[in-house]
Amino acid sequence: MAALTEAPPPLAPTATEARAPRRRGRLTPYWLLLPGILWLVVFFALPMIYQASTSVQTGSLEQGYKVTWHFATYWDALSEYWPQFVRSVLYAASATVLCLLLGYPLAYLIAFRAGRWRNLIMILVIAPFFTSFLIRTLAWKTILADGGPVVGALNTLHVLDVTNWLGWTAGDRVLATPLAVVCGLTYNFLPFMILPLYTSLERIDGRLHEAAGDLYARPVTTFRKVTFPLSMPGVVSGTLLTFIPAAGDYVNADLLGSTDTRMVGNVIQSQFLRVLDYPTAAALSFILMAAILVMVTVYIRRSGTEDLV
Repeated sequence: MAALTEAPPPLAPTATEARAPRRRGRLTPYWLLLPGILWLVVFFALPMIYQASTSVQTGSLEQGYKVTWHFATYWDALSEYWPQFVRSVLYAASATVLCLLLGYPLAYLIAFRAGRWRNLIMILVIAPFFTSFLIRTLAWKTILADGGPVVGALNTLHVLDVTNWLGWTAGDRVLATPLAVVCGLTYNFLPFMILPLYTSLERIDGRLHEAAGDLYARPVTTFRKVTFPLSMPGVVSGTLLTFIPAAGDYVNADLLGSTDTRMVGNVIQSQFLRVLDYPTAAALSFILMAAILVMVTVYIRRSGTEDLV
């Protein structure tokens, strides 16, 4: 009777039943990625395709534009506006170098020396994000105003003599000069440099510094051999996050510069909104994107690291 009342052993699942949960498990990551992929397709890929078709069109706003595969628009745009391209790269590179020189010591301080003040300093770093980009840039018009304390201090220290010789300022005036544009770019994009640097420096094991000290390495040697190489992912990420948006920026050059300091972003904005020459504007956008892509690829390979923060 006991043998009759015992429950029969469970049947082993068939091959089809065992394979179904595995397939569902394998498809789960793709279902999770689907919203992001759709977002990129709708708001990135489709506009890119539309702009690519616009760049090879001919016509006018009154008569309409047609795709005629007029690739000469790219050459015409580049031959006419190459000074703005060079100026954009020069201003963006200058701002990136300044952000690195200013941001690395501050990120090092936050990561290793801030102590209980770390959170406060981090809040001060991201505080500019609490206001709009436009307001932050307009504030520099007051800071760099003619006859203001900043210009007076630069005159007293004879800094303007050097910048005048370099062609970055004109006389006793800082506004409407390349120096003003670079200052605006540096200020607006400095947090994008500090945050990746801080994240990379914070990951460094402090015992490595202690080991370097036990081997009688000087602080400069420890920084050169240990700290800076291990922080290279943050350096690469910070420079990319600073250079790429700075190269395409037009707000700083528009508000702090003049017609002689126009960047390629100002030309693209003018072609789209004022001149209404959509093919030229689209061609300029793709040339800028291609140039930045080439420079970024070369930079990442030359930097010796592909681990970005």
